[in-house]
Amino acid sequence: MESKHGEGIGFGKAIVFNEHFVVYGIPSIVSAIGKYTLAKVTPGEKPGWTLEDNRKATPRYKEDKLEQQKESIDNIIKTMDIDVSKEGIHILLEGNLYCASGIGASAASCVAIARALDEYYELDLSDEQINNIAYEGEKGYHGTPSGVDNTASTFGGLIWFQRGDEQQIDRILVQNPIEVVIGNTGKVADTKAAVAGVRERKERNPEKYQEIFDRAENITYLAKDALETGDLKELGKLMNENHKLLQQIEVSTKELNFLVDVARANGAYGAKLTGGGLGGNMIALTPGKQLQEQVATAIEKEGFQVVKTVIGASRGDMVQ
Repeated sequence: MESKHGEGIGFGKAIVFNEHFVVYGIPSIVSAIGKYTLAKVTPGEKPGWTLEDNRKATPRYKEDKLEQQKESIDNIIKTMDIDVSKEGIHILLEGNLYCASGIGASAASCVAIARALDEYYELDLSDEQINNIAYEGEKGYHGTPSGVDNTASTFGGLIWFQRGDEQQIDRILVQNPIEVVIGNTGKVADTKAAVAGVRERKERNPEKYQEIFDRAENITYLAKDALETGDLKELGKLMNENHKLLQQIEVSTKELNFLVDVARANGAYGAKLTGGGLGGNMIALTPGKQLQEQVATAIEKEGFQVVKTVIGASRGDMVQ
């Protein structure tokens, strides 16, 4: 008899505009990327849950995040009202999403685990329910997550996301998926610390920060137009400007700025940090396979790892 098991996937993501600003109710644009984490759930040998994490990762990433990961899995199990006190479960994580800061690895694992548990326990949950469960899981990593990572990871595609009393989540449709290069600094970022630092500086310097935040808001509306009309040159310019604002709120680093400069010098339409900053990844807009290859090669020559992927692909396109 075939043993009981469940599996599920969650996509990685790239924030294309307005990480950090999103925490304060300013709209952001985020895309799922065509790399994912796969979770498999099988019966455990003892009560409780066990984890086997076979994901490839930046050195120290999994070790540094281990306590947060335990809290996250406990949150997911509790939110799903699953009892593992008598019959335990074993969770296996793998997939082709390389775990690094800023690429939505924690959200991808939360979504994948929620989907795998859903299948294992035959709960028949909707995507909205999976998304809500993954958000609770994200609290283990981020304290108060924006909700944007788990949303992209669950639904795929490009998303306009705005926090508020009522979260606004709208799909942005593009004519074709757009090639990007994601460059990894190799530094593990502490998102909680980055968010806390911005909050502290904003409170100390409210007028300066208000100007920056107003500009960030304006940029997102222009970027949405550029995406919908296919004006990728304009989109690149807006990404460059968004990076400047992220530098001004002090979440970029010399490694991130270096990778951004390398990408731009080698033809990228635009480049900026993506994710929490203080390490992690940058994203470069490189429409067309040839430009994508050119920019990726230049970054690799400098000794950094890259991911070549697309933004704007729907979940259906990415699963195939």
